[in-house]
Amino acid sequence: MKKAMKKKDAPKPDFFLDITGDVCPLTFVKTKLMLESMKPGQTVEVRLKGAEPLGNVPRSVREHGHEVLHLKPETPGESGPDAVHRLIIRKT
Repeated sequence: MKKAMKKKDAPKPDFFLDITGDVCPLTFVKTKLMLESMKPGQTVEVRLKGAEPLGNVPRSVREHGHEVLHLKPETPGESGPDAVHRLIIRKT
């Protein structure tokens, strides 16, 4: 498994999706729909919040064969499921 990239190494995403107001399973459904609309090699930054989305979305993305490039809290030093996280995915 590849290491997540450091913030300074994170690529500038082609698309942005904010799912902080959604709950599972809608969080992955919206992410999957976004990925389906993208071309291979393109990236999307997904802004997410909550224990379920934080665990489920990255895992489901990998299970569907896409690459998680970056997953970090939006605010440095903030952690836990209630912190907003930024997830960068590359469509394969």
